[in-house]
Amino acid sequence: MKKIPVLLMGCGGVGRHLLQHIVSCRSLHAKMGVHIRVIGVCDSKSLVAPMDVLKEELNDELLSEVCLIKSTGSALSKLGALGGYRVVHDSELSTETEEIAKLLGKSTGLAVVDCSASMETIEILMKAVDLGCCIVLANKKPVTSTLEHYDKLALHPRFIRHESTVGAGLPVIASLNRIISSGDPVHRIVGSLSGTLGYVMSELEDGKPLSQVVQAAKKLGYTEPDPRDDLGGMDVARKGLILARLLGKRIIMDSIKIESLYPEEMGPGLMSVDDFLHNGIVKLDQNIEERVKKASSKGCVLRYVCVIEGSSVQVGIREVSKDSPLGRLRGSDNIVEIYSRCYKEQPLVIQGAGAGNDTTAAGVLADIIDLQDLFH
Repeated sequence: MKKIPVLLMGCGGVGRHLLQHIVSCRSLHAKMGVHIRVIGVCDSKSLVAPMDVLKEELNDELLSEVCLIKSTGSALSKLGALGGYRVVHDSELSTETEEIAKLLGKSTGLAVVDCSASMETIEILMKAVDLGCCIVLANKKPVTSTLEHYDKLALHPRFIRHESTVGAGLPVIASLNRIISSGDPVHRIVGSLSGTLGYVMSELEDGKPLSQVVQAAKKLGYTEPDPRDDLGGMDVARKGLILARLLGKRIIMDSIKIESLYPEEMGPGLMSVDDFLHNGIVKLDQNIEERVKKASSKGCVLRYVCVIEGSSVQVGIREVSKDSPLGRLRGSDNIVEIYSRCYKEQPLVIQGAGAGNDTTAAGVLADIIDLQDLFH
């Protein structure tokens, strides 16, 4: 039985779903000859680990308890006395994580899995790479940080998997890597990479005002607590940067042109969420309605897309033909069109559910299993 030790950083929605998937897939993985040995779970303040990380693991009962505690918004330090584990807090957290990486990295191997949304994990990931660990990311920030950080991770392509940073469980990065490895030059990528903005744009087609659509999306749980986190386009820009860097483009976030759906004067620092939803966004309805009608008169629809071409990455609203794959897109699905020498007239189209904790966690789990040949 091939054993894969896993240290999980981040216990939010994606992290909890990952732990649930690991537990529910035990019999499937056993048939594959693989066992995922969870030897540590961290939130921002605490680390839970077995007494002896070389020989023991966190059992499924404890992992279920972790999911329960975190789903209520509590800290890992609130874990009950199930026994057989230790909890490390605050100042010792980084040191202890590094010690585990040092202990397992070179001996049995270790998959450090980052399901947080934090910049603070980057230094731990850099050290883990040096210690011979594998890295699996759902967190986009390590691969959209400085080029220095990116290079450190990208220098070890066999040891890093980050499929879930773009399109959740969709095989966008794997497909792109296959095309690049075959020597087929990619000259253009166009993608609708936000489930939230995909939903908003397809609803606008039906003549609904932007303010009504965004409020409905928030009630459905499609948006962040502050919808401007989606409407600003930064999430799409991060995904575009990841794809551009895979193509070898030496760019940083500041060089990406981003069109926000709201003006600066309605930003989080100047207007509360409630004020934006009830008074601010209504003022944007007319302009968007006019753009929808203008596009429709040309047989087009509006989509919020990322376009990577040459050395340029642009993120914003574009008119696309109603009959194109992007134009036919409905709801919160993601879609990516890849144009290359082989896929010149008919692009490679990858489409499906590109958001959600469950789907993203499934993508992370597939990445962990994909690393199995690197473990002793």
